[in-house]
Order: sequence, then structure tokens, then C-alpha cells
Amino acid sequence: MPIKEHIADAKQRMDGAQETVRRELATMRTGRATVALLDGIRVEYYGNPTPLNQVANLSAPDPTLITVQPWDPAMVGVIEKAIRASDLDLNPQNDGKLIRVPVPQLTEERRKTLVKHAHKLAEDGRVAIRNVRRDANERLKKLLKEHELGEDDEKHAISEVQKLTDQHIEKINEALKKKEAEILAV
Repeated sequence: MPIKEHIADAKQRMDGAQETVRRELATMRTGRATVALLDGIRVEYYGNPTPLNQVANLSAPDPTLITVQPWDPAMVGVIEKAIRASDLDLNPQNDGKLIRVPVPQLTEERRKTLVKHAHKLAEDGRVAIRNVRRDANERLKKLLKEHELGEDDEKHAISEVQKLTDQHIEKINEALKKKEAEILAV
């Protein structure tokens, strides 16, 4: 496998790790209602765990409320139960057709806990990116050892992988900083 393919593979895997962190941060509660808050919730639909957004319309008509309109009215109870069972500390109410999910203001203690969790998610993402870097560098060293590329090419490729690593870690840090500001904003 040529050097460019190794670097492209490493970039793709780093992009995946970065996207995972971004998605997980988006589902964290910040005291402001967003439909992304409910992304991690799955409901039992005809025997299959199905993402909530595939069985209902979700909307956030104002900063303190999310509405869930199930396509099948029989799903109202199941959806309400799934939202209650999530670790989001939300208390949904239904009128038989529509589920209203008020998003209360966060306490100072809860904000600090969420910031810690956000830092943990970001660190997991950085570790995943560093693991991709390590794997890519090991493959490049193996190619050097097998005389499939020269020392200069290997050094250049390793520096290219390091640049990718730095860029992806910086993007995770930016996403974390933005999320932290969102959580701490009163």
C-alpha cells in the first residue's frame, strides 16, 4: 500500500473519531432545548430498537421545550417511557397525541458534572486519534524495515501523519471549548 493510501486511511479513521466526539457532545444537555438532545434515545418499535427521530417528528419550538409528535399514536407511552429512562433527567408529559419535554435550567452542580463528562468524551476522542497515529506510524516503520520505502519518505510520511493528528486534536479541543461555554452559560 503506497504512502498516500496509508495517510488517507489514517485521515479517514481520525475523521471518524472526531465525528464521534462531535456527535456525542451534541447530545449532551446544556439547559437549552435542541432535538439533538434526544439523538441517543431508542424506542422499541415492532420489536426493534429504533432511534426516536425515526418514529416521531421532533422540534424545539422554544429554548425550554422539545415536542415529540409520534407518527403512530400508540407509541406515545413507549416514547415517554424511553425519555424518562434516559440519563438526561427529563420529565416528559403527554396529552395522548403530543409529548412535551420541558428542559429545565441546569443546577451549578449538574453543569460541573456535564463539563467533566464533556472533557472525558474529548479525551477519549484524542486517545482514539493518537491510536490511529501510532498504528499509521507502525505501518510506515514496517514498510521501511521491508525496504518498500526510503528513510526520507518515511520521515516525511510520519510528519504528515503528525500534522493530521494535530489538526484533528485541535478540532476536538475547539468543539470541547464551545460545548463547555454552552454548558456554563446561565
